[in-house]
Amino acid sequence: MWNGLVGVAKETYTASLGEGVVPRPLLMPLVHGELVGLIWVRPLKVGQDALAGIAELANIAAAAGADEVVLAWETHDVATACELPIVGPAPCLNMVLATPAGHVLHQFPYTEQLLSRSPEGWASVAPDWRPAPAPQPGGELVLPIQAAVNFSFTPIELDHPDPFGVTVVLMEEDGYRISLTEAFAR
Repeated sequence: MWNGLVGVAKETYTASLGEGVVPRPLLMPLVHGELVGLIWVRPLKVGQDALAGIAELANIAAAAGADEVVLAWETHDVATACELPIVGPAPCLNMVLATPAGHVLHQFPYTEQLLSRSPEGWASVAPDWRPAPAPQPGGELVLPIQAAVNFSFTPIELDHPDPFGVTVVLMEEDGYRISLTEAFAR
């Protein structure tokens, strides 16, 4: 399953960077080894809104009762959006595999090969994936990612017959892009 999720993240990055866009942070919750879906963060404003928006990705995992989560983000993009120092390689696709017992940080550094530049100055690039450093059990996570990991395993208490369904609807209304697998689609 892990290799498949890494493949999906790398394919998403390659396609998005080719269109001149850095993909937003992504959460992939799992319940008993089954993927719930893909949840991309909503449009963010720089600063506190970005910190909160990324941490709120955890709501879907918590509502689904996830026992594992995978988060993916780009080093420079999250640092800039959250006004935090850059920690680790950049540019770099980071992925963390987390359970209630702990997490392992995986980093996939790349260099950018310029494909084209639009008249407006937007660059279309292709990632040239570099050798990945060894996985880091308990590796340092930036603040909003650590918050998302922590909150993913904190049960949501909603007085509603379908707490998962209502969480999905509320997050979609807030601008999160959610693509649920068939088993979890409502």
